[in-house]
Amino acid sequence: MDTTIRPNLTHAGLWVRESAVMEAFYTRVMGFHVSDRGFVERYNGNITFMSNDPTIHHQVILAEGRPDDVPSTINQLSFLVKSLDELRVMYRRVVAEGVENLLPRNHGNAWSVYFDDPEGNNIEVYLDSPFHVPQPFGEYLDFDLSNDEIMKLTEDMCRATEGFLPRAEWSAKMAAARDEA
Repeated sequence: MDTTIRPNLTHAGLWVRESAVMEAFYTRVMGFHVSDRGFVERYNGNITFMSNDPTIHHQVILAEGRPDDVPSTINQLSFLVKSLDELRVMYRRVVAEGVENLLPRNHGNAWSVYFDDPEGNNIEVYLDSPFHVPQPFGEYLDFDLSNDEIMKLTEDMCRATEGFLPRAEWSAKMAAARDEA
């Protein structure tokens, strides 16, 4: 096992019952700005992405649909890696581990591998792409493709999506919106 790859915790998702109340708290009290929102079929609920850094798409995720019998409010713990090569190593590492609920995703703005830890907590290991498309967005991520093929496929997919921007332009828009608030 390659022990030089150590993903860094970067954002967390929370299951919520009252999305509007939680959003108001995180914007009013914590200074976050809504960066995206939409409906996720997998959760059968709305999801809100929030950040207080215009260069980062999201630092907190509010996911509707927290069941009454769920003791934890953790929706996901997300860990950043440095390259597609490191993400590919992590993917192979979790495949070899025999994890549950393995889901490799191309979000357009990021490439991710989702899986459950031994107690069923959802983990995401990811890498940002140089593109932005409104979220939620996702297609299957094929790790048999080369890095160049993944990059080209992602760029083509993003350019064909309404709301596409290069990441630098999206970050500049987020900074301007934050400064106006």
